[in-house]
Amino acid sequence: WEITKATLGYTNHTLLPEALEKWPLSVVEKVIPRHLQLIYEINARFLGSVEKRFPGDKDLLERISIVEEGPEKQVRMAHLAIMGSHSVNGVSKVHSKLVTEQLVPDFYQISPEKFNNKTNGVTPRRWLFSANRRLSELLCETLGDAWIKDLDRIAEIEEHKYDREFLDRLGRIKRENKEMLGRFIKEKCYVDVNPDSIFDIQIKRIHEYKRQLLNLMNIIHMYLAIKEDGITPENPRTFIFAGKAAPGYFIAKLIIKLVHNLGDVINNDPVAGEWLKVVFIPDYRVSLAEKIIPAADVSEQISTAGMEASGTGNMKLAMNGAVTIGTLDGANVEIRDEVGEENIYLFGLTVDEVQKARADWDPNTRLDRSPELERVMDALNSDMFCKKEPRIFKPFYENLALRYDHYLHLADFESYKRQQEAITADYSKRDVWNTRSLLNIARTGRFSSDRTVKEYAEDIWGIQPCK
Repeated sequence: WEITKATLGYTNHTLLPEALEKWPLSVVEKVIPRHLQLIYEINARFLGSVEKRFPGDKDLLERISIVEEGPEKQVRMAHLAIMGSHSVNGVSKVHSKLVTEQLVPDFYQISPEKFNNKTNGVTPRRWLFSANRRLSELLCETLGDAWIKDLDRIAEIEEHKYDREFLDRLGRIKRENKEMLGRFIKEKCYVDVNPDSIFDIQIKRIHEYKRQLLNLMNIIHMYLAIKEDGITPENPRTFIFAGKAAPGYFIAKLIIKLVHNLGDVINNDPVAGEWLKVVFIPDYRVSLAEKIIPAADVSEQISTAGMEASGTGNMKLAMNGAVTIGTLDGANVEIRDEVGEENIYLFGLTVDEVQKARADWDPNTRLDRSPELERVMDALNSDMFCKKEPRIFKPFYENLALRYDHYLHLADFESYKRQQEAITADYSKRDVWNTRSLLNIARTGRFSSDRTVKEYAEDIWGIQPCK
């Protein structure tokens, strides 16, 4: 057992309860009865050692036990993983803090030395050198090829932030990537998109906490502003979505349906269609992400603060020159620290503010303060985007306006809308925007998986690289 604990480390990748596996005791007993005997022994020894340190604290023992009491007893796999490991880490600074404060605070109290942070990384060979060959050629021409194996070297391109010719070339590369993606969208989705529009990208698993719905609410607001208020945006926008939903996740499937329906209405509108396009690219996968990411102007990282462990799409997109709009969640915090707050669009409640808002939630106060938000909710409650399937989107209205909006879409809408308006205005200043894009590329060296692997090797595994 001591060898096992010294060998194993537990990396937690999520705070979501549904992803932290619990197995019915009856199933474990039937399928792997000998394993259950071992689980009982592991649990008894651990609880015995804790009881000696905290005598008489039966509530503590119940909270940390591998076996969760209740009408149907459950085996808590995360507790077993913590007991059987010498190291426990989260995958961003915010996430690792929440692991110790909210997810398993009792285990942190018992063994604080076990807990540490290892912020995720992505491989620049795949997500920059291979995926974005035009940008890679510019980087190699400017820096040589050392950055491919040492992404920290990419910081040297920051010297060109005042070089108009270099910035123009960077802008041309982005436009060429957008033209290439536009051709792919035309072939797969039968939608013509304007490569001079802002390519606003949200590509990730479809989940309420990732808040694709918040993005869609703002698109509805923009559409209604054009149609009902006669407001013309400063720049056209192309909103691109991709991702997959769990088979039985009704609301996630309904979000995908809403993307398609918005696209059908907006893309074919003779007025709004000149300024807005909405596209859902099917069958999301690595090879598709490699086509989308180099073409992104804006990276949507808008999860409810405190719910995204880290994210890696945010790193891939910034590494390719997209500017992030996001909450202070997951690795967004560290991206802000690296690229500078002036080169990212932050909005929304913080982790602490989310806890307070949930404790005293009243949707009416949010709706009363914002006529635009109220109009969006009325649209979702109507047949505006579902004339052939009346009231199909009513669940969104009921969940947000009438029930408990756990993911706080209404609370963050106004802040999100303001930052989206700022993006539309700022994109017109091409030198400023290209400089922001350059700085996002130059300052993402920390998010190479080489750094992450090195930290795991040194701090957790205790191994040295081969010569």
